[in-house]
Amino acid sequence: MTDITTTGTLDASGDKPAVRLERHLPDPPEVVWRAITDRAELKSWFPCDVIVEGCRWVVGATISFPFPADVIDMTLAGQVLEVDEPRLLSYTWGEAETLTFELFPHDGGTRLVLTDRLEPGWAARNAAGWDDCLDRLAGLPARPDAWKERFAVYSAAFEPQAGPQEGPPAGYKG
Repeated sequence: MTDITTTGTLDASGDKPAVRLERHLPDPPEVVWRAITDRAELKSWFPCDVIVEGCRWVVGATISFPFPADVIDMTLAGQVLEVDEPRLLSYTWGEAETLTFELFPHDGGTRLVLTDRLEPGWAARNAAGWDDCLDRLAGLPARPDAWKERFAVYSAAFEPQAGPQEGPPAGYKG
């Protein structure tokens, strides 16, 4: 296994655990905000399409998350929970997760913090997946085996707090 640096941490203190990942991006928060809210820009790094009701990120708006058919036959639904442009965006992703993006000015760029509040058994798989996604957001090239390697590292780290970790969801085509 290649040595993969993982950035995710697990907070198991709440009613649901939360995976937290951080990236330092060279662009200012306003530019990163577009990358996390503009449908065309999301397609370059987010794992699925993101369709926001009325094309506006406002509290209460519904969101549809259709995945590519060659990856998995699944469409998740969500709802916008918080919007404070260009600092905070939070929404549900499916029935069991809440994603929160926090943007902080840092050294002429942005410190992005992604928190995924989720089911305990999903912590390692989602941390590995979000690491891959955030790498793409940061402009790093995709690495075909990175998810598997990161999943192994995160599983070992998170199992003591969150219990057994599940791999990809049923129907995942890779």
